Amino acid sequence: MDEGKRHFRLGLFVVVCLATLAAVLFLLGGRKLFRPTFTFETYFNESVAGLEIGAPVRFRGVPLGQVSEILTSAAAYEGDVPLDKRREYIVVRAKVNLSADEAEQMQRDAVELAKRGMRAQTQLAGITGQQYLAIDFLDPGKYPPLPFPWTPKYPYLPSAPSLAGEIIANAQSFLASLNEADVKALGQNLNALVVDVKKKVDAAPIVEVVKNANATLERIDRILATAPIDQTLRRIDSASTRLDALLADPGLKQTIDNVAAASARVRKLVDDGDLDRMVKRIDDTAERLDAVLGDNQYDVRVIIQDLRVTADNLRTLSDSVKRYPAGALIGGPPERIPFPGTAR
Repeated sequence: MDEGKRHFRLGLFVVVCLATLAAVLFLLGGRKLFRPTFTFETYFNESVAGLEIGAPVRFRGVPLGQVSEILTSAAAYEGDVPLDKRREYIVVRAKVNLSADEAEQMQRDAVELAKRGMRAQTQLAGITGQQYLAIDFLDPGKYPPLPFPWTPKYPYLPSAPSLAGEIIANAQSFLASLNEADVKALGQNLNALVVDVKKKVDAAPIVEVVKNANATLERIDRILATAPIDQTLRRIDSASTRLDALLADPGLKQTIDNVAAASARVRKLVDDGDLDRMVKRIDDTAERLDAVLGDNQYDVRVIIQDLRVTADNLRTLSDSVKRYPAGALIGGPPERIPFPGTAR
């Protein structure tokens, strides 16, 4: 009886421990087993050295999931294809941790996102050489999808070459172009160019140019030494002082204000049309005067002659009044009275 109780207690203890261990494992990572995921695959036509299973998948730096598989297209889809016709792509499959609704939405929008330029690209995670899978929107015309004849097992996301791969490819292309270039001929051309430049320098009259430059500098020094610099500076200072006094004069400010007011009035006349009407009236008056003078040219000449005669008579009368004021009212001047001993 006691032995049966001991076995029961031992069994209960083992069950409780197993249940506790299962609960701890579930809390630590078991929940991922029941979390919905979205799996996609992409193909690379280059080396993916440094990318390992479990490497993070990030969209513009935001963690989304991890790489789940890395294999060749020959192992995944081209097992029965002849060797000379195989694509030999690298197939990378990744799982993205999403909710059930997000996973379903991603499943529906995968094709449209690929058309808009969503691409997968391997990038370095630091200086360690490890890589991760980066997802971003790129130019779909510059990075078209790779051709393949099979049906993908998971939704397909096109890829783009890695930045490190592009740098290496450009460096290799540059080195190849250097190898193809005629380095020997290029060196000979450079040597010939150096020889020509040396000849030009030797033939140039550098000594004469230096002498002329020194002579010019000496003349400038003599001019500066003999020129009345102090007197010129004093004149400039005096002129600036007079100019400051003139600008500070209130009369000048009043004159400027008057000119501004007059210009404003003239502008107002021009804007209102009064100036144009005044000019038109003057033109009309001048035309009428021309017509009058043209029609009565003889009468005007006679009137002017009569006015001249009248002016002469008035001048004579004025002189007479000055000499004989009474005679201008009574009559002519009195007769002269002869004195004894004078001729009559």
